[in-house]
Amino acid sequence: MPLSDTAIRNAKPSDKTKKIFDGGGLYLEVAPSGGKWWRLKYRFDGKEKRLSLGVYPDVSLKDARNRRDEARKLLANDIDPSENRKAAKAAKVARAANSFEVVAREWFAKYEPNWSANHANRTIRRLERDIFPWLGGKAIADITAPQLLESIQRIEKRGALETAHRALGNCGQVFRYAVATGRAERDPSGDLRGALPPVKGTHFASVTEPKQVAGVLRALDGYEGTLPVRCALRLAPLVFVRPGELRHAQWEDIDLDNAEWRYTVSKTKTQHIVPLCTQAIEILQELHPLTGRGRYVFSSARNPKGDRPMSDNAILSAMRRMGIDKDEMSGHGFRAMARTILDEVLGFRPDYIEHQLANAVRDPNGRAYNRTAHLPERRKMMQEWADYLDKLKAGAEIIPINQSA
Repeated sequence: MPLSDTAIRNAKPSDKTKKIFDGGGLYLEVAPSGGKWWRLKYRFDGKEKRLSLGVYPDVSLKDARNRRDEARKLLANDIDPSENRKAAKAAKVARAANSFEVVAREWFAKYEPNWSANHANRTIRRLERDIFPWLGGKAIADITAPQLLESIQRIEKRGALETAHRALGNCGQVFRYAVATGRAERDPSGDLRGALPPVKGTHFASVTEPKQVAGVLRALDGYEGTLPVRCALRLAPLVFVRPGELRHAQWEDIDLDNAEWRYTVSKTKTQHIVPLCTQAIEILQELHPLTGRGRYVFSSARNPKGDRPMSDNAILSAMRRMGIDKDEMSGHGFRAMARTILDEVLGFRPDYIEHQLANAVRDPNGRAYNRTAHLPERRKMMQEWADYLDKLKAGAEIIPINQSA
């Protein structure tokens, strides 16, 4: 007699495992402990075999019969249900091991040591926020160009066109890594060339006319926020390093006695020396009693131990609160300001300036200059630069750049 739900519910355990048959090889196995398992008994290649179909009541009588019927269809096509299940499970594991997210994180782990901390953080956050939720679980070899485009356009629609381009580029890098490691046949991102509108090129905002510079410097000196941010604002134009390098400045890299700051450039991974003018030394000496026991010169206000730097928006936010518009000056703008005025007003050699900016500078034979190249001349340049800025703040006679020659 076929089983019924009532019969299944009323089936009591005994000292030994008992079987209650339904039909077509399906039966309910009742263990002495009270557990009830669905089983299918069948023959394949002359051998009797069994297949588990789930646990009652999680798998109902109707569900168990459906699973039995599916297994019998496989048998009718000369397919062993047990082997078919093993193959499906192995394929599922393989898909999970070769999912976009797994491959992307493997790619990230391989190349992240060669990147700056900021670039690495932005890259993985971009993937986690905008790509993994929609493509992360898919087998990387199965992702099509339209599927990728759908995720990229989702970023574009929220108004982040540049982020969309960067995300597409990152995905292309992951796909090419998958091809190189045998997990995919091709890179579908190549099919999306021209699918996004181009990003209009922009430059970091900066003021380079001495009269405007004077106003910005006086505004920075008047900032009334926390001491680390105030000192960072005053030091930024004196050293004109990249904003991330200023934020991550560490006390162990600064030699106040020899007036030097030595660190590894985030962009080129090369050693660099910043000669510290007397004005910069005074700023650092003022800050040292507050943050000198910690790791970072400009430590986060939320981290009393000093083992975390201030946020990447701290300086920019302070500038905006002082009324310095984003189109007028950015954190990178101090670099453009120094490059222009050191050359066109103060008349320093361009190679001294470029070397102090930690750009890729080479000698006439094409060799990269070492970090100590022209160091005495650069010390003089940095001090004259700081003195010139002081004169601007004090209201000295200002010669516009187009008249300085």
